[in-house]
Amino acid sequence: MSRELEIADVSERSEDLCVARVPLFQALSHDEQLNVAELARPVRVAKGERIYGAGDDVSQLMVVHTGMIKISRLSTDGQEQIVRVLEPGDFVGESAFLRGGRPDHFATALQGGSMCVFRHEDLGQLIGQHPSIGLRMLQGVSRRLDATEERLSAVTSVEVVGRLARYLVDLPAKSSGKDAPLVRLPLAKKDIASLLDTTPESLSRQLRRLQDAGVLDVEGARDIRILDIDRLLQLAD
Repeated sequence: MSRELEIADVSERSEDLCVARVPLFQALSHDEQLNVAELARPVRVAKGERIYGAGDDVSQLMVVHTGMIKISRLSTDGQEQIVRVLEPGDFVGESAFLRGGRPDHFATALQGGSMCVFRHEDLGQLIGQHPSIGLRMLQGVSRRLDATEERLSAVTSVEVVGRLARYLVDLPAKSSGKDAPLVRLPLAKKDIASLLDTTPESLSRQLRRLQDAGVLDVEGARDIRILDIDRLLQLAD
């Protein structure tokens, strides 16, 4: 790893909570989860902290407990391209475990948070004892590949406004009474632009156009009120 991560002062109960909320381990019994938690190393990361970089020796599976982590690559001209964002329950590091080698990407904390970290040798032992972990890992990788293929297809066939509409539709919405649903952007707009394979300027233009058309209303830096959900769904199709 790029540096020695700070080991969190977390109780066994917190370790168990981390393990229990991760899809990889949810098929296990409570006692089995406790055994898995004994192998987990709790780690805290600070906002903006680089967890590892391309080419680093990362022989660990990292499971997000709290916070968010962005996985990104650098283009040939040095521009950052966000590949995906990990949220609580997501994991990274399985590629090195499955095929060896070192990462070709960077992992950076978007928020301060914590992770459960497993050494690859411990992970191999766990999969031998509990095959369901390996199956769920493959299922997770398969879903990730499907999402990547869909994203690549959208980049070549869907305009920026359509990609933006899909992104907004997929966000969790809050509704209060008769008010239009409200969504909160989980990332800075520049990061969302990178995730949607566009520029911050283009993203801002599309938000203004949707606002002018009465489809949504931008409230502050992160909140967006959806005024015409039917129109947004049409754009997302």
